[in-house]
Amino acid sequence: MRITKRPTVFLIALLFVVIGAAFLTQLIPYRQILDSQRQVASAEDELAALEAENELLAADVAALETPAEIERLAREKLGYARPGETAYVVLDPPDKGRTIDPVAPTIPDEPERTWVERLWDFISGGDLSS
Repeated sequence: MRITKRPTVFLIALLFVVIGAAFLTQLIPYRQILDSQRQVASAEDELAALEAENELLAADVAALETPAEIERLAREKLGYARPGETAYVVLDPPDKGRTIDPVAPTIPDEPERTWVERLWDFISGGDLSS
């Protein structure tokens, strides 16, 4: 059998093989780029949350520098009282008769996905979003 009879079929098949190889060699870097972008977005969200918490803590530090706040915290946390005052401690009643149900929450099963959906998730990076 001679290949030279149909050179166009051979060239088309070779073209598909080359295009497929080019696609597969670019797939992994593409997924890494998508994963890196998700990590950057997650880090930016975490940074914004930490900055907001930092502002709240700075406000708490500023409030702690006032004598009224120091007195309030000493009364609330440490049970201090001024001379001549009587301090009372109120305890919660014991939980008699109350039982906690030890049943663990159920995790819903993920619906079965077709191989085409799983392949698309792999190519588009949808499986990296967890």
